Amino acid sequence: QVQPVESGGGLVRPGDSLSLSCAASGGTFSGYTISWFRQLPGKEREFVAGRRWTGGSTYVADFAKERFTIVKDNAKMTLDLQMRNLKPEDTAVYYCAVGRPITSSMRNPESYYYWGEGTQVTVAS
Repeated sequence: QVQPVESGGGLVRPGDSLSLSCAASGGTFSGYTISWFRQLPGKEREFVAGRRWTGGSTYVADFAKERFTIVKDNAKMTLDLQMRNLKPEDTAVYYCAVGRPITSSMRNPESYYYWGEGTQVTVAS
């Protein structure tokens, strides 16, 4: 069983950049899809971006395409969510999820087996 562990959240100002990392604990990401989700206050969890650990395409939600990027770091064995020009409406708990969804189900939280505890990102002046 692989347990994703998020790191890198915090308080930033509007316009700042921030990078979150997702690392595997108790196993490896090999053979899995790893995705980032976020949950805004009072809202349901929503897909941000994801990719298969080995090969495959990267999928990014429409709202994130201009400002968010996911990067696989082979040295650290992490999947990083790089965010730039952050806005107050990006304030949320960001989660890393691991599973084996088919492509059409990547955006569905129920398609994932394992979830991290989440990391809070607060964008405020």
